[in-house]
Amino acid sequence: MRAEAPSPDTGRRSLVIGLGCERGTPAAELLDLALSIVVDPRQVAFVATLDMRAQEPAMHAVARHFAVPLVTFPAARLEAETPRLANPSDLVFAHTGCHGVAEAAALAQAGAGGRLIVEKTKSAHATVAMAESFQSLAALSSEGDSASSHTDSSREHA
Repeated sequence: MRAEAPSPDTGRRSLVIGLGCERGTPAAELLDLALSIVVDPRQVAFVATLDMRAQEPAMHAVARHFAVPLVTFPAARLEAETPRLANPSDLVFAHTGCHGVAEAAALAQAGAGGRLIVEKTKSAHATVAMAESFQSLAALSSEGDSASSHTDSSREHA
């Protein structure tokens, strides 16, 4: 499954890349995986993941590459997305407390009306997925939802 054409409103960023990875995953591996699913980098609005991975350098490298914020969610919030996941995993649940990280994080940030447009794709140590939002992602970013955390990786220095 690959990303479809951008929304008719071409000035609006509408895509969320969801990421999952093992601790210590090389930044190059995660970035290459993310780039493998992105058709138009200008449409990427956020990179999202599980809060347990918020300090992983690879996560920040991907967010910096796309010059977008890294958004993190607690496992309970990602678990709430389980009914919308294309690939729920009991193994992932055993390790993280949620049935999916990449797909769930993308969907959580995309909002209730968002849809998964790229299912979980794997590399040796990471996963990536993409969701499209049909609401203002800028509004989502500024809501100050206590269930998520935002880091502006585009302003960090390597």
